Amino acid sequence: MEREKNIALEFDDFSKNYTNDMIGCVPHYLQLVSSFEKHLPKNFRPNSILDLGCGNGNITAQLIPSFPNATYTLVDASTQMIDLCRNQFKDYNITYSNKYFKDFIFNSESYDLIVAGFSLHHCDNLEKQSIFKKIYAALKKGGIFAYCDLMINKTNPDHPLLLEEWKKFVNKSFPDGEKWNWMQEHYEAFDKPSDYQEQLEWLKGAGFQNIQIPFNKEYWVYLQAVK
Repeated sequence: MEREKNIALEFDDFSKNYTNDMIGCVPHYLQLVSSFEKHLPKNFRPNSILDLGCGNGNITAQLIPSFPNATYTLVDASTQMIDLCRNQFKDYNITYSNKYFKDFIFNSESYDLIVAGFSLHHCDNLEKQSIFKKIYAALKKGGIFAYCDLMINKTNPDHPLLLEEWKKFVNKSFPDGEKWNWMQEHYEAFDKPSDYQEQLEWLKGAGFQNIQIPFNKEYWVYLQAVK
């Protein structure tokens, strides 16, 4: 529980310049975020949407122009992030849950679309498998789980090279090196990324059969799974 409180506090602080920091710190960030609306089936019209680890609402902001009448549930452990979302989306039908998404109660067959942008890497392998099963059960038939993140295990032989390229990317935006140092401290303390090949198997194990990866560059991945 203490670790989860620490994550919430980390993102309370990170919330101050969240979008600019993410653009400067996460390769392909804008392409990954835009994928949540861009790659949905053209005839897909979700009425109920769940955003797990919503942050400041960048994923939900991609969806609202296309689905303004849907009901949204936004979940995040950071009070500051939830407050940012409340201010941004006050004209829409949105429910907020200020808790770590592992503690969120997933109601059975309640959502047409469940999204998670750069949040599930805080879960270890067993936690991800458990979350995928909960997500599958919470989706209505034909519902979609859409998910983007860094998807490479820290033991993967490609991981050291990824870190080198990632550091170069961050230091172009923040040349003093302080941002990269902060990110690496956070990454080592809190982040538990898993290879996307493993996650595909876990999604299948949860019940998903139709799984697609519309975007994948250097292990920065966006995937969709249909119930």
